[in-house]
Amino acid sequence: MPNANGSKDGDGSGKSKRVRTGCLTCRERHLKCDEGLPHCNNCRKSNRVCKRGVRLNFIDTWAEQPPIIVSMYGSRDWKVEFQDESRDIASEYQGGLQKYRTSAHEPDMGILTDPNLTYEYGQGAPPAPSMAHQALPPIHGNGPESYPDPSQHPDMSNMLDPQFKQDNNHFQPPHSTSTTNSSIGPGSVGSYNTGGALLQSSDSDERKEFLDNAEETLFMQVFVEEVGLWMDSMDPYKHFSRLLPFHSLSEPMLLNAFLACGARHLTLVNPAYTEEKALHYYDTATRHLLKNLQNPNRDTVICATTAVILNVYEIMSERALQRMNHIAGARALIKECGWNARSQGVGSACFWLNVGLEVLSCLHFNWQVAWDPEDWGVDMNFTRELLNGREEVWTHRMLYIVAKICNFRATIPRYQEADPRDAQIRTQQRYEQWTRLKGMADAWNEGVPRTMHPMAFLYPYQTTSKSAFPEVWLVKRSTIVARLFYHTAQLLLAQVNPYYGTDNMEMADMQTRHSQMICGIAAHVKDRGVASVAIRSLHHGAEVLTKRSEQEEVLQIFDKINKETGWRIGFVYKDLKEKWGWNEDPSPQQFAQTHTAARQQKEAQEAQQRQLQEQAQAAQNMQQMQQGYGNHQQNLNLPMPQHPPPQSMGPPPPAAASNPSSTSAAAPKKMPQGIPNPMYAKADFNLPQHPYQNFYVAPNHVSGQWNHGETGGQQPYYNV
Repeated sequence: MPNANGSKDGDGSGKSKRVRTGCLTCRERHLKCDEGLPHCNNCRKSNRVCKRGVRLNFIDTWAEQPPIIVSMYGSRDWKVEFQDESRDIASEYQGGLQKYRTSAHEPDMGILTDPNLTYEYGQGAPPAPSMAHQALPPIHGNGPESYPDPSQHPDMSNMLDPQFKQDNNHFQPPHSTSTTNSSIGPGSVGSYNTGGALLQSSDSDERKEFLDNAEETLFMQVFVEEVGLWMDSMDPYKHFSRLLPFHSLSEPMLLNAFLACGARHLTLVNPAYTEEKALHYYDTATRHLLKNLQNPNRDTVICATTAVILNVYEIMSERALQRMNHIAGARALIKECGWNARSQGVGSACFWLNVGLEVLSCLHFNWQVAWDPEDWGVDMNFTRELLNGREEVWTHRMLYIVAKICNFRATIPRYQEADPRDAQIRTQQRYEQWTRLKGMADAWNEGVPRTMHPMAFLYPYQTTSKSAFPEVWLVKRSTIVARLFYHTAQLLLAQVNPYYGTDNMEMADMQTRHSQMICGIAAHVKDRGVASVAIRSLHHGAEVLTKRSEQEEVLQIFDKINKETGWRIGFVYKDLKEKWGWNEDPSPQQFAQTHTAARQQKEAQEAQQRQLQEQAQAAQNMQQMQQGYGNHQQNLNLPMPQHPPPQSMGPPPPAAASNPSSTSAAAPKKMPQGIPNPMYAKADFNLPQHPYQNFYVAPNHVSGQWNHGETGGQQPYYNV
């Protein structure tokens, strides 16, 4: 009799019978299936899903020779038209149609059949990219995976999709930038949905496929290469310097915001450029933003991003604290979009830039962070990182720790408890908080990946740079920012220990060690993109220096930062010299780095220009009088009188800017310490006195919470 495997008794050479209806699970495991139903014996024993079906393997394929390249829409000889019959087929099955969401109207797929159609930013989404061409990360945040209405809310990642331009391999500049006007969709930022009427502005004339103006090109280049560096210092995708500039070509208010920042940076580093151009772009972007805030169908992502960039412009401007028109508005728009530490895309970029700027300002003014770090939603998993490429995640965690330390430092008790027991309890509670913060900082340092530790560390005697500080070599920009934050955090913790002051040997050593690390990083770093964080960290680190040579080198580092970035940091010299006990005024060169000196210089130049104009007018009037009097004398045959020539005005007397002490009487009062950041006190549209009064209208949707499948430094508010 045949046995179980199909062979006869005593014959071991028989082959097993091939199974034709076995399950796919056994086939994947290369096991013989007993074809049991509903679950075979192998799957039942291994507790696996017994998958059934027919699997086809195509072993022979062929293609037309020679191969030809066709687009997603066909070729010159034939076209592709897509017809969706899925609902019709599903309706033939019981409950099948219920699997599909009902739609008010179906999108017109006939758009794909027009070979002459030019696909622009404001139109529908492009075809999905192939496996060989993945789209760049989209700029929206997390949330549902689709828009309620694709025709009204175009995907901002369209322009960055490689398939989007597959038929435009040859660059052909249009005859006029106005050729893109027809591509403005009803859901774009430049239009209202009500009636499809465009905004009554020049938006349609400013939409561009590329920059075709030399001045705008220069300002955009300056922004991308200088300003965008520090704005993207904590963003792995570099949205502000690599992605958003392309989106701005189709968003006029975003473009004007970028140009304003680029033009403003030029005025800081090159006296040949005036602020008029920067103010023009700033005012234009602000006007567009306020107009869009009145549109309930606006793109909230574009509005929030523009406000963040305009806030950066205000930080770079003179009298920054008195001119914060967008600081509270940018924060309120970020919260309106629901952006936080868990967001992705441009939402993540704007969030971390915004809170990073606030933390830097709180470090300077000794304020509490208005946006409680506990509400950021940061993943504080300090398990040792074994993978590379996640440096920005650890930078965000360190910024969270610094924000917590800011709050701890700002809430130091400024009065004594009447009861000694109450004072002891309060001190013990604060010491427990201090211990937790110190433990978090130490755990961060132990858990960061190897790429966030120094590549090299050389003592001053080992180098030829003649620097008094050790050379600390860190490779990546986000790593440099994170390390500066880390050493600043440890330095501040040494200064705010509730039980031990800096006269304690352990705290003094901790303070000195991290101060040297901050100065060593700042003295040898060559990346201008970390200057904004380096200024604030170096200011704290330099305050504890005691050697004259080290103090003088720090001032030289600040001079270098000023020359490379143009930031007005003259106030740093005054603060540091007071801490060091130098008892001397800043030098004229150092005072010239302040906003006060820049403003006085500008006023002096304007006064000189007015004087020259008055002088020229007076000379012209005198010449006309002489000519008239001379003609009269000639008619009477009288000798001409000898008038002395008009005196030359020459250069005006030195302006008040040359005397730093002349401005001491008008110096602004110091900001109060220990309070919550007052600049964000009204950063909520739910408050009666919310930002953008008389302009803001609540949106019908929040596009910042829509997700498009993305996976995965900053300038302080100086007291100027």
